[in-house]
Formats: sequence, C-alpha cells, structure tokens
Amino acid sequence: MADKPVILVVDDDPGVLKLVETLLARANMACVLAETAGEAAAHLKQPPLPSLMILDMMLPDISGIEFLRQMRSKSVFDNLPVLILSALADPDQIREGLAAGADRYLTKPYLANNLITTVQEMLRTGRLRK
Repeated sequence: MADKPVILVVDDDPGVLKLVETLLARANMACVLAETAGEAAAHLKQPPLPSLMILDMMLPDISGIEFLRQMRSKSVFDNLPVLILSALADPDQIREGLAAGADRYLTKPYLANNLITTVQEMLRTGRLRK
C-alpha cells in the first residue's frame, strides 16, 4: 500500500463504500473505509494520514459538515484534501460544504470517470485553499 495513495472513504452506505473502493482500486489507489464519523476519526488518529478523504454529508453519528468542521479546526489536517461525495445537491448545501473546508464537492449519482478524474486531480494539486 505504501506506493499507492491511500484514500479514506467515509459513507454510511456499505454499497457506496464498496463501489468507491472498487473504482479507486482500478485506478491504483488503496482505500480505508469508515461508515461513521467516529470510525473516520479513529483512522485519522493513526499515522500516516491518508492522501485524501472522500466524505459523505449524511452520516449516522454526526453530519459530514460537522465532522469536517471539527477536523479542519485541527492544524494537523490543514493539508488533507477533502472531497465531499453526497446526494445533497442543493446549492446552499454545496456552499456550506465548501465553506466548512471541503476542497471539492461531487453529487451522487456520479459518473465513475468523474470521481476518478477528480480524485487524481486533487492528489496532484493538494488543497485548493489553505
């Protein structure tokens, strides 16, 4: 796994987790999967940090927005790119996600190629705003 980028995927839907993992594996990326913000937080406490995090907005323990705000309040995560992947497609929700510290926002359903291209681009460019 050391030669592949590691992506932390946080989504409460096991089907979505498996699909994203399969798509990213085809693009030579490794995944760590979490179904709750609590699981994601536990993964983030274990070094090394992932190369990127894909985050759903609707999680069973706290909202993705709240989790993202908590994460961004800690400087250790300043350089971790975050892609929100959510069924919430309202422009206000997208703005809120970006304002909370996400670097990009894709809505579900998504095209597999769009997801892979976006992740590859984010891995290349890193965080858009510091």
